[in-house]
Amino acid sequence: MNNSQQLQTRQNTINQLFAAPVRLLAPMEGLTDPLMRQILTQIASDLGRPYDWSVSEFIRITQHVLPAHVFYKYVPELHHDAKTASGTPIHVQILGSEAQLMAENAAYACELGAPAIDINFGCPAKTVNSHRGGSVLLDEPETMYQIISAVRQAVPAHIPVSAKIRLGYTDTSRMDDIRGAIASSGADWLTIHARTKTQGYKPPAYWDKIQSFNTLDIPVIANGEIWNFEHAQNCMTQAGTPHLMLGRGAVTRPDLVAQVDNDTKKSTDSVENTATLSWQDLIAHQIKFLEGEAKNDVVLVGRYKQWLGMLTKGYVEAQTVWEGIKREKNKVVIISALQASVRD
Repeated sequence: MNNSQQLQTRQNTINQLFAAPVRLLAPMEGLTDPLMRQILTQIASDLGRPYDWSVSEFIRITQHVLPAHVFYKYVPELHHDAKTASGTPIHVQILGSEAQLMAENAAYACELGAPAIDINFGCPAKTVNSHRGGSVLLDEPETMYQIISAVRQAVPAHIPVSAKIRLGYTDTSRMDDIRGAIASSGADWLTIHARTKTQGYKPPAYWDKIQSFNTLDIPVIANGEIWNFEHAQNCMTQAGTPHLMLGRGAVTRPDLVAQVDNDTKKSTDSVENTATLSWQDLIAHQIKFLEGEAKNDVVLVGRYKQWLGMLTKGYVEAQTVWEGIKREKNKVVIISALQASVRD
């Protein structure tokens, strides 16, 4: 294809992706790793509302073009047409501050099969920010522009490039500058976490602040503090966009993606009363997680306990299991406890 044809192909892809409201699984460092992506996207598909796509944990770009094995480590789905086992596409997210290096790595990721590149300007982690990565760049809109435009120029014209941001670093005073940088950068769509870096993950999320970004001539996706149907509806109304990215709520309630558009059961403060995925049905997925690949069983059990701790906010049964296994290190014992939680 010549460049003109590639541009048209990209626009057709974007039009198809956003033909209906999109529901995305958020990238969350140390949480939505390949195993968790596989589990959550499978659940969503089984419930009849698959995620439109998910985004990988960020791949940190520092001094050189990373070798292929690093990309495959973070995005093993690249071995399988960049899709999870359930068929959910995975976009590759990169993080860094050097425009040329970011561009070169993005181009290489595309050679390895990335269907789209997402650029992280939202990570609030101190270690990341101290090395000029993530949300600290929200105070440098010109750098944001340089990175996005360099990546856009480096990757094949038919492959979309997107960005994920917060409302600002310490406050929202640079929002106009950030919006201007995005507008002129060539980004194909934008995801916004509706809080500043300083606000972290503390409620509330300021969904209404997203509204001003709708002046951009690209799709805008809202993210932050979406835990149930009511939150989703309020977010879309206040943000002025039908597109949502689901984060911690989707880990706490793996059926959330099916619930945000479904009010057949009224949302209440008691999350377990509105779940369409029962604890019994979730057991098999938890066992699959515990039987997944990890550096060793200690790491795997630790990651499972992280997930179980989040599930306690969504399922009363999870709290009972947690109390029984919180000091347990043997995954076989944990699996037995899970199975017993259904019989009790």
